[in-house]
Amino acid sequence: MKYLPKYQIEPIVLTVSPDCASYALIDSSLSQEVEPTVQVFYAKSREPFNFYKKLTAKKEIPFGGFANEDSPGFLQKVARFIRGNFFIPDARIGWNSFAYEQAEKLIKEFGITTVITSSPPHSTQLIGLKLKRKLGIHWIADLRDPWTDIYYYNKMFHSPMAKRIDRKKELEVLQNADNIVVVSNSIKELFASKVALNGNDKISVVANGFDMDDFPDRYPNTNSKFTIVYTGTLAENYHIEGFLNAMMSLVENYGTSKFALQFIGRVTEKYRQFIESSVLNSICNFVGHVDHKTSVGFLQKADALFLAIPDVPQNEGILTGKLFEYLAARRPIVAVGPVDGDASAIIRECEAGKMFEYTDEKLIVNYLTIMYLKWIESPSQYLTGRSYLNYSREGLTKKLAYMIPID
Repeated sequence: MKYLPKYQIEPIVLTVSPDCASYALIDSSLSQEVEPTVQVFYAKSREPFNFYKKLTAKKEIPFGGFANEDSPGFLQKVARFIRGNFFIPDARIGWNSFAYEQAEKLIKEFGITTVITSSPPHSTQLIGLKLKRKLGIHWIADLRDPWTDIYYYNKMFHSPMAKRIDRKKELEVLQNADNIVVVSNSIKELFASKVALNGNDKISVVANGFDMDDFPDRYPNTNSKFTIVYTGTLAENYHIEGFLNAMMSLVENYGTSKFALQFIGRVTEKYRQFIESSVLNSICNFVGHVDHKTSVGFLQKADALFLAIPDVPQNEGILTGKLFEYLAARRPIVAVGPVDGDASAIIRECEAGKMFEYTDEKLIVNYLTIMYLKWIESPSQYLTGRSYLNYSREGLTKKLAYMIPID
């Protein structure tokens, strides 16, 4: 959105009214990144999440993939069943009727010829489908995650009928969109397998990326310890035991005074207890949730960055947005996840680090040791490759702009 005007495209944004929306986390600082010249409109919504919090006695609503829920209790399972069977495709569908009405007015008022619907939540794509059918606009469906193949889909306890309805809606979106945008080659292959004939031709990969404006300066290295940083959520299914065991070996070899490990964001109780009961407790700092700018600061001040991909089915296509900010921070990455996945390929392409299988403790120890010894020799060393620039948002916007017809 920020860089579309560079290609003679003026974006108009329609989003949910803040008074009606409910989110697991809110970072108000991100609203400052919206250019003041961009017109933003809002539509009301009806969402069930306040009822969910009352039903389950939880203070927060679920993250995507239930990353903030460890072992769901009975009431949480009931809530998931209700969401999976009475809110198809998702519990955000209460926005659709209001959003469609507002979108129709904006299209007529501003003479809009192209609409981009971005998801998740995938219920948003049904707004684009209706606009396409009724108004004949050019429609780009931006699907950042799989739909009925998302790794936590079965946690919703869908009935066979609910699954059929959901898959039908997914197929209608794939068949009727003029262009489909996805974030990885694996997701492209997944959706292409569902669309007959030339469906693959209209699916384009436009990865998540980073904004160069968020990384204006390089921080001089002032760490007295080799500092490894992780940002984001760590749920039970991230399976970082191999990395933690490798860190314990490193600490035992060189001493606790040489290392620092920082987790920025939410860490499941399982891993907090694992760390607190080990030698890592003396080197580890759990910071909790911070705003985006502060998170970027932690990345830039690190000596190395840790990345974990959830150990779930079809995780080869998971491309978490923070990977690209890791690349922009220009610090070496040690990652655990599918070594043949899209994230691993990008790390290799950018010569930014290495991906390991979850249980490759010996290989991780060797790699961390090399990183540490390099840091001893040159604490302020940055990665020097330039391939990471392929993932700047300014460059990625160019791919999207080519899909938008200009009269």
